[in-house]
Parts: sequence; C-alpha cells; structure tokens
Amino acid sequence: MPHTFRPEALARPLALSIALALFGGNAVAADSPVKGGTLIYLEQQAHTNLYPPAGGFYPNGGILNQITDKLTWQNPETLKVEPWIAQSWTTNADKTEYTFKLHPGVTFSDGTPLDANAVAKNFDTYGLGNKALRLPVSEVINNYDHSEVVDPLTVKFYFKKSSPGFLQGTATIGSGLVSLSTLARSFDQLGDARHIIGSGPFVVSDEKLGREVDLVARKDYQWGPANISQQGPANLDGIKIIVTPEDSVRIGALLAGQADFIRQVQAYDEKQAKDQNFPIYAAPTRGVNDSLSFRPDNPLVSDLRVRQALLTATNSKQVVETLFSPNYPQATSVIATTAAGYVNLADKLTFDQAKAKSLLDEAGWKPGANGIREKDGKPLSLTVYESLPQPQNKEVLQLIAQQWRQVGVELKVKAGDAGSKTLDSLDPLKTPLNVTEVGRADPDVIKSSFYPANRDALLQKGGSSDKVKSFRDDKLNQLLVNISAEIDPAKRLQLTGDVQRYLLEQAYVIPIFEEPQVFAGAPWLKGVKFEAVGRPALYSAWLEKH
Repeated sequence: MPHTFRPEALARPLALSIALALFGGNAVAADSPVKGGTLIYLEQQAHTNLYPPAGGFYPNGGILNQITDKLTWQNPETLKVEPWIAQSWTTNADKTEYTFKLHPGVTFSDGTPLDANAVAKNFDTYGLGNKALRLPVSEVINNYDHSEVVDPLTVKFYFKKSSPGFLQGTATIGSGLVSLSTLARSFDQLGDARHIIGSGPFVVSDEKLGREVDLVARKDYQWGPANISQQGPANLDGIKIIVTPEDSVRIGALLAGQADFIRQVQAYDEKQAKDQNFPIYAAPTRGVNDSLSFRPDNPLVSDLRVRQALLTATNSKQVVETLFSPNYPQATSVIATTAAGYVNLADKLTFDQAKAKSLLDEAGWKPGANGIREKDGKPLSLTVYESLPQPQNKEVLQLIAQQWRQVGVELKVKAGDAGSKTLDSLDPLKTPLNVTEVGRADPDVIKSSFYPANRDALLQKGGSSDKVKSFRDDKLNQLLVNISAEIDPAKRLQLTGDVQRYLLEQAYVIPIFEEPQVFAGAPWLKGVKFEAVGRPALYSAWLEKH
C-alpha cells in the first residue's frame, strides 16, 4: 500500500481504474489491530494557535486531540463524563468545589510529571487567563476562582458561584493538559506545534509551518481513557498531517491510495467515496447550528421586523436539499437535535415570502427601481463575509442572497480570506451579519456563542465602531449566565430552551443546518474514533496490511 503523498502526482488526472485495481475491495479485516505504519491525514486548513482553549477551530483540535490528554473523557455515545487522567472526582452540592484524584505515574513528553501541581497550573491559566503572556480565558470554564494542590495526586478547584458545566468542561478539546514549559510561553509562541508539550499518545516531531505537521507515537504511553478498549501505546507509528486546501485534491488523493484519511469532505463528493467502499464519517458537533447571526447595532437590522422578515425569507430546506447530503439535517432550532437542552422550534423557522414582504413594508422599506427596497434614500443592502471553516459556506450564502433578493433585500457575500475581514467583522456598520457555529456537548455551548465575554456573536460589546449606539440585551445575557450557574440539571435544560426561544423571538439568529464534521477514510484504515463533538481520536486507529 502506498504511503508516500506526492502532490505532483495529483496534478495529473486521477484514474478511477487505478484506485480500483489497487484496492478492489477484496481485503479481509484483521481480527486485531495491526501495529505500525504512518497515517497520511489531509487537512483542509492550516492550524492557527494551539493554546488548548483555541482548540475549537477544527484544524487545531485535530492536532491537540492526538497530543494532549484531558482530566476526564466524555463518552461520545452516552455523553457521560468518565475517568481519564482523573481516576475519580467529587463535588459539593452547589457545584462550587470539585476535587480530582489523579492517575499516578503520568508524565508529559518532556519527562515532567503530570501531577496535581501541573493540573492546577493548567486550570488556573484556562480559568483566569494570563494577561502578561496574552493567554485568554477558556470559554468552557465559568465562575473560576482558584485551585488548591491537596497532595501530589489530588487537586481541588473553587468557583465564585455554581459552575455545573465545569466537569464536562474538563473533557473538552479546550482543556487539553500541557506542560508547565508550554504554559510559560506567550500566546504568540503557541502557533508552533513543536511548543505544545502534552501527555498524549502522540508527540509533535516536526513541522513545516502552514504545510505539514508530523506526529510520532509515544512508546511509553499507558494512560488512555479508562473505559475504552485501546490501552497502552497507539497502534500507529506516526501521523503525517498535510494541509491540502483543494477539496478535489483531498478526495482524489484518498481514492488513489495516496492518503488514508481526509477532513472536510464536501457533500457532493460523498457518493463517489461510498461507491468505492471508502467510508464516510459524519461526526456530529452537538452545539450551535450553522447559522447567520445579526449585529443589531447596525441600523439596517436594528428593527426587529427586518430581522423577522429575513428569517422568514430564508428557505433553509432549499439550502440543505440543493447543497448537502442527509448528513446535514435542516435546523429546527438554534442548537442541534443532538445538543443538550434542544427544543424543537421548527414552527418558528417557517419559510414565508409573503410574510417577509409584509414585515418589510411595515418597517418602511419600499421596493426601489432596481428591485432592492429603500428607506430614506438608502438601499436595504447587507454585507456578510464567507466563513472558510464552514462547509460550502460561500454557496450557502449565495443561495440565501438569491432568496433574500426575491423579497427586495441585497446580500453581498465577501471572500472569507479577504485581508479586511478581521477588522470589518468587528464593525457592525460594515458587517451586519456573521456566520456562527460552535460545537460542544453541554448546555454552556449557547453561552459560549452569544455571551459578550465569550464569542459575542451579536457584537454586544459594540465592536470597533463608535458611530453606532452600542447594543446590549441584558435579558439574554442574564439567561446565558443562569445556564452556566444552574445546578439542577432539569432546570438547566429548561433555561437552555428559554434561550433558544428568546433568540428566535428576537430574530437574532437564522439557523440553517446542523453541522457535522465529515471525514472520509480508506477501506484499510480501521479503528478511527471521534471525541464527543467531532474531532478525530487516532489513538486506536490502525492500518490494515494488504
């Protein structure tokens, strides 16, 4: 089986017959994992910063999930939090104190101990940030106060008020444990994967910035999650992650046997992979759906009736049926059906052009000469930037632009890699809309997306414009804070439902579809797993010999 990725070979047409001749589907699965081999993994985008709380970006998480361990493991089937580096834990009744007993003998790849002191330092950094080193606070940790090292293998955490999401937060990609030397580096230094020293089953051995990351298996690894079948070192010798932006090149390399695993398989490529027995993995992200969020600071969308009109002018069913496969369910709420606290609000998301036109009429927007509505001499013309991490986002936005045009609204779609994007995205006057999506299997995910101190999807902090009156919704913010502090599980889920209803009542967000992470693998690749929100876990993966 070829394991040399040759980009120059992909410039030639990829002959389907070659792929079929090489891998005609006659391989018999081995009874037990085969040891050895280097997995060739093609990633759509280069990683950015590998400070673990920045692991939400899937190219970052795909690396961090192989090289760091977590205090706990969230079972992707049951979503139950189970032992990993922590063998056991206790908490007080109001969830303001958590105590963890650690697995003995765990070390980081530089040989330093992963003990209570290291765990305390990790969570002090993630919970409080480090301004001197520009390390931001993690969005999965709320109300953090301080840590206490009880003994070398016992650590206790204290919170200013109830923090029921903390236990699940210790299992997320943003809570990967790293060495003290890593935490001593500035944020700017953590874009280099070689600076991330974890305790995981793989170690970064080399990196060509922006192009390749090489991982090698750690031979002395003995502390994977307690309840999984894989134990001891990884099966693979290593993983070569190659940044390959072109969708056609990734799928072509896989089908030609030059790659074993690829991320971001577009819906239109799924069939050809399946037809050749190359499995598709559609891992759910269980969080805030792929959506458009409004910036109510912008005067064009500050009127609730305009936002409601655009919500009802959006035909998400058409988007899903035109561009996607059944792996991308149409959104029926702000969060996915697989998310904690999901409430079916499909009746609030009905497509109705007549209603949209009526609402725009009521708001004073009258059809202009070119079909675009006007008010006080200004056209109802909105701008949005394409979001590169989201699947087929340019096509999604262009189709929505066509739908809005039918009710007299112009939507201009700007390139996702435009140099002006970062600054413009912080200015509600320039970008009244924003593409949003967050994966996390906990009710706190909705706070992560919309709370001003987190991702601030609605730009409640006012963004960078001083020309508009700052927008703030205290009712929404209180609901979000309440989710993060409610210790009664049933009430917490109820609050999550209240937030979903409120976001749609205010038409702050237009949910489009539930976003999976779609990967494809070679038929000879076995044992691929995913963490609870869709990042690959390659610890148990193996390459079947041919």
